[in-house]
Amino acid sequence: MTQAFVLVLVFILAPVSVERASTWRVSGGEKGIPQPVFVRQFASAEDMKREHPILSRSLDIIAGSKDAEPRSYALQDPSAVTTDSRHRIFVTDVRAEAVHVFDFANSTYSRLRGGETLHLPLGVAADRDGNIYVSDSALRTVLVYDSRGKFIRPLKKMKGGESFFDGVRGIAVDPTTGRIYVCDKFRHMVFSLDQKGRIRARYGKRFGGDGPGEFRYPMQVVAGGGEIVVLDSGNNRVQILDASGRFLKAFRVSDVENGSGLAMDNDGNIYVSDPQLNRVQVFSHDGQSLYTFGETGTGIGQFSGISGIWVDSGHCLYVADSGNKRVQLFQIGGLQGRDRC
Repeated sequence: MTQAFVLVLVFILAPVSVERASTWRVSGGEKGIPQPVFVRQFASAEDMKREHPILSRSLDIIAGSKDAEPRSYALQDPSAVTTDSRHRIFVTDVRAEAVHVFDFANSTYSRLRGGETLHLPLGVAADRDGNIYVSDSALRTVLVYDSRGKFIRPLKKMKGGESFFDGVRGIAVDPTTGRIYVCDKFRHMVFSLDQKGRIRARYGKRFGGDGPGEFRYPMQVVAGGGEIVVLDSGNNRVQILDASGRFLKAFRVSDVENGSGLAMDNDGNIYVSDPQLNRVQVFSHDGQSLYTFGETGTGIGQFSGISGIWVDSGHCLYVADSGNKRVQLFQIGGLQGRDRC
């Protein structure tokens, strides 16, 4: 088995120093609904430390001079984002062909490496044991890494080494059952697998459809609370299934793009990112539009090519801001009565 190589930068001498603006709030939204609050943004390993001559020099030695482009330790084209039970942040990067790992609690930065070289990592998820699953569209497979970032195996391959999937996109792990859900865009299906890569169920039909429980180009999936939520992009809708795959409900969404992201918070509210208008649309669990936030730009709460989104701890919303080469973090549901992200 190919040995994994994990680049780790550790900054012990200084606490996290990233741009913060906790008093900034998005505008708009329904009256009485608490709006998201900006927490911070980060774009590279340099955001794990304060400016320090020794640490900066160490960073130049390990990862190359910060004047060299592209920097291997900086986000170049972030696509998807997730967190694990230790609140480490995993960001897929299409241009860097890598997955960046930011651990703010321990002031460390690393990248997943080993196994097959990543080419087009578009999805990422973590299970309760800390294993990381990366869907790579170019490889047409899902790669599995352990909690230390060491490559383990492809999740599912056929005899002869051929990939089982046609067009992997979004991926999710149910935190309770451990079931893994993979969107196969070109098969118009969502697959349910166990941790050994065995197919347990498949939802949708081979050539797609627009009926209940059918999909056209499913792009993203979220699992939790006994439900499976799917961004059915070709039908411009979100579908909600129960844990057995039985159709429960669906609602329409506008401007679903190839890079749209999907997330759900602990209250069951559903978030869909809109790359065309650079905004996040927020819906109740019944599909009622609650509010939108974001606009095109480079400032706080502005986006350029918004992509993947993820909710950690039920109220911490991470947004992959691809064109601005960064990730922004917002606290949703207001600050009162909640732990800070």
